[in-house]
Amino acid sequence: MALLERVATLVRANLNDLVDKAEDPEKMIKQVILDMENQLLQVKTQVAISIADQHVLAKKLQESEDNEKQWIRRAEMAVQKQDDNLARAAVERSMSSKTVSDNFRQQVEDQKTQVENLKTALLKLEQKLEEAKSKSDMLIAQHRRSRALGKATDAGRAMGDNSNAAAFDRMKNKVQHTEAAAMASSELAADNVDEKFAALEKQDEVERLLSELKTKLKAG
Repeated sequence: MALLERVATLVRANLNDLVDKAEDPEKMIKQVILDMENQLLQVKTQVAISIADQHVLAKKLQESEDNEKQWIRRAEMAVQKQDDNLARAAVERSMSSKTVSDNFRQQVEDQKTQVENLKTALLKLEQKLEEAKSKSDMLIAQHRRSRALGKATDAGRAMGDNSNAAAFDRMKNKVQHTEAAAMASSELAADNVDEKFAALEKQDEVERLLSELKTKLKAG
């Protein structure tokens, strides 16, 4: 996500280079610290949102699993009443609920990964911010001494500042289009022959589950 890439750019930033190349090092270091503080607030907010989303998905998963179990109980009841048609319908509903549960289970796992990535980014950014704050006075003083000794020309500093800004822009633009392709391969539609075989396989699965249910109840 773009937020994580912005954080990564700040974390990778070399504070010494930024100050050395800046035309106004005090302004540069203050801006870097301000950017980090702003990004830190955004990451904290996103972590909270992502954790909340994870809880919502986990709740939906639990509801779907409960629904699946309920349809199995209803199928058992129908078998006991010797109503195979109703039992088949209940088994089909349980299968649909299982598919929904599987989808929610994958979403929960994906959400957990995102939360962990955000937490890691938050920790790194906090560490980088502390580094920037602790080094800011020292880096600015070093730069002032360097200028006084004539170790950098105005033209060189200006060029360094420009190329640094361009590098930051390039890094921020690299990942703005990276999230669109993950689900594309699952969108291929089956043709009529595949659909017919899928229907047959589903019916076989219903009959198999119904038979197992009857066997289980008889054994009980």
